[in-house]
Amino acid sequence: MNFDRKNLTDDQLKNLYRALVKPRIIEEKMLKLLRQGKVSKWFSGIGQEAISVGIGMALESDEYIMPLHRNLGIFTTRKMPLAKLFMQWQGKKEGFSKGRERSFHFGSNEHHIVGMISHLGPQLCLANGISLAYKLKKEKKVSVTFTGDGGTSQGDFHEALNIAAVWELPTIFIIENNGYGLSTPVNEQYRCEQLASRGAGYGMKSLTIDGNNILEVYHTISELAQQMREKPFPVLIECMTFRMRGHEEASGTKYVPQELFDIWGKKDPVSNYENYLKEIGLIDEGFIFKVKFNIQEEIDRALDITFAAPEITADTAEECADIYAPYIPENIELPLDTPKTEKRLVDGISDGLRQSMERHPNLVIMGQDVAEYGGVFKITEGFVEQFGKDRVRNTPLCESGILSAGLGMSIKGMKSVIEMQFADFVSTGFNAIVNNLAKSYYRWGQNADVVVRMPTGAGVGAGPFHSQSNEAWFTKVPGLKVVYPSSVYDAKGLLAAAINDPNPVMFFEHKALYRSIQEEIPDAYYTIEIGKAKVARAGEELTVITYGAGVHWAMDTVKELNIDADIIDLRTLLPLDWETIKASVAKTGKVIILHEDTLTSGIGGEISAYISEHLFDKLDAPIVRIASLDTPVPFAIPLENNFLPKERFKVAIEKLLNY
Repeated sequence: MNFDRKNLTDDQLKNLYRALVKPRIIEEKMLKLLRQGKVSKWFSGIGQEAISVGIGMALESDEYIMPLHRNLGIFTTRKMPLAKLFMQWQGKKEGFSKGRERSFHFGSNEHHIVGMISHLGPQLCLANGISLAYKLKKEKKVSVTFTGDGGTSQGDFHEALNIAAVWELPTIFIIENNGYGLSTPVNEQYRCEQLASRGAGYGMKSLTIDGNNILEVYHTISELAQQMREKPFPVLIECMTFRMRGHEEASGTKYVPQELFDIWGKKDPVSNYENYLKEIGLIDEGFIFKVKFNIQEEIDRALDITFAAPEITADTAEECADIYAPYIPENIELPLDTPKTEKRLVDGISDGLRQSMERHPNLVIMGQDVAEYGGVFKITEGFVEQFGKDRVRNTPLCESGILSAGLGMSIKGMKSVIEMQFADFVSTGFNAIVNNLAKSYYRWGQNADVVVRMPTGAGVGAGPFHSQSNEAWFTKVPGLKVVYPSSVYDAKGLLAAAINDPNPVMFFEHKALYRSIQEEIPDAYYTIEIGKAKVARAGEELTVITYGAGVHWAMDTVKELNIDADIIDLRTLLPLDWETIKASVAKTGKVIILHEDTLTSGIGGEISAYISEHLFDKLDAPIVRIASLDTPVPFAIPLENNFLPKERFKVAIEKLLNY
């Protein structure tokens, strides 16, 4: 192993040694505790420490790092208190995640570290969001994100590289090529000779380095980061190394040929660097003993604190309270004489979005064709001219990558509105929403200030992949808010409120209503509180609970049949306004739930269950649910009309009324 100190001072070389030894000694202790049952699980980075430590030491302390589960050196170089770190691994309240996350699945903004999720790939895309925020704020910083050789096969890896290259982001992508993805060797993972060669396909700088050489890692990162701070560009770095233990301790290493351990054992990053420093006369056995003794003492003190800390106890109120970031909305209501203009739904949404852009300089719109083209529904038409391309950004076809970038921007205090061209396409970004945006605040206290706009619904003959009502996919995900307006007035006010809210909001907009409904709405900016239903029509005979296009179907039907119905427009599907529902059910005693989503597992089932459990004594008839057929959305208009529930609703409401 060839070490080149370049211009590093003696003290810098010694500091690198201290930093390199520390995670090795901690790991050796943790493995003993694991065997004693005092740590539940461990993913070892023994043999790979030079990568994490070299990178951690090369970066500025306020530059964000997105590590994985084998990067203990990142946490130690960022000087995380060991007692707090150990309590994290033991699932104690005083750890970094209140006992809610395991091992390294947590983050700390104080230390500029973003915790991983088990799906690995989103870390790469999230880093792009941080890098984009650096660039927009003109901060001369870089972000660094990790993946293993196995993770390079994930779609997020390719989306992240493409986005970073297209947007010229200061993101350093680190591949720790340690030879195995769990038990799968690299010859079964990819066919290119070096993973770094993939960078060329995205038009970005890439290189392969010796990941076990602490000085090569340190110098490479230092030099590249300095260039990238001055003129942003992305880089892909493949660090060749080897995993000296199993994927995690329970998996063992029987699948690895012994000769590989023999070869890589001679390339150990700690012993080789130690020998180098001894050869150049910089350290001796006395220095080595003192360094290791001091680290061991620090570990022992931290463990004493950790073992003395009480075991965690569950607090249901606290658990539920930490689903959403705390937020007291400022509801902006306007006087009755406020100037108004008659507008369509599409115009109301555009108004709310434009006025929010004016109100929040840190707000960025991202999506396919949202810039010069104005979006496929023309909601952002003219926005580029007013706000510029930095804030109204066309994206590649990469829903997952952009949604994860939204979380990265939130970490840097920015807001984003991300448009799904059609709600159907959100499926390719599902993981980013339900496992990262939704859970981030609960896991480690980082909110996701992201609104996902979802043009949804059938009725326009668009077929199975442009017509789905998929709101129920998200109403069962703690941490999300789901909003679905039915009127122009509500759409503008609720969108403004969603953008103000620091939590992730799925904002559904019915395509068939975009240009088919209109009303006079205030020209000025206003908001409507999320989580509050409204009584769209007051009546005494029965209650119709609905939302979106269903509100208009219900209004038309009760008028046609001359029925005195209470029509509840939910407006927000998560969280639901149970108080308004309860009041209406208690008043009428008869309930019909109407939604465009398919019947099975639609939100109507949840509402029906709640009413049956809590309001059974108020009912004068069975609860009725009317929804679309349990089929994909068909293309031909006669088939689509049959799929939708409007005609079946008429029959059901008359039957319920006569019960």
